[in-house]
Amino acid sequence: MTPSLDPDGLAVRREVLGAEHVDAALAAADDVTTDFQELITRYAWGAIWTRPGLDRRMRSAVTLTALVAHGHWAELELHLRAALRNGLTREEIVEVLLQSAIYCGVPAANSAFRVARAVLAEE
Repeated sequence: MTPSLDPDGLAVRREVLGAEHVDAALAAADDVTTDFQELITRYAWGAIWTRPGLDRRMRSAVTLTALVAHGHWAELELHLRAALRNGLTREEIVEVLLQSAIYCGVPAANSAFRVARAVLAEE
């Protein structure tokens, strides 16, 4: 089942997450997940990530923090790569995670640093 996708959201999603990841997610869409793919492409990527108020670097920093706060480690891995693609440096990512340790908790930051170490070693 092919999702009907917002073109602006799809373009930003591919630029930020990488076309390979997005294409795989869309190819895997079925009768259970098609509506979800449409929702995140339209609202997360089309309505939010395209807004002029923050640049992509800042949006990535905010996203990393939110993912740490909620313990979404698989999404953190994906968005660490996106943050690098969006221009955050390794040093800035470390600072975001240190900041997160104070506001999100040391155990969450500990897990985040474990994920970041693996991702940054690959990049």
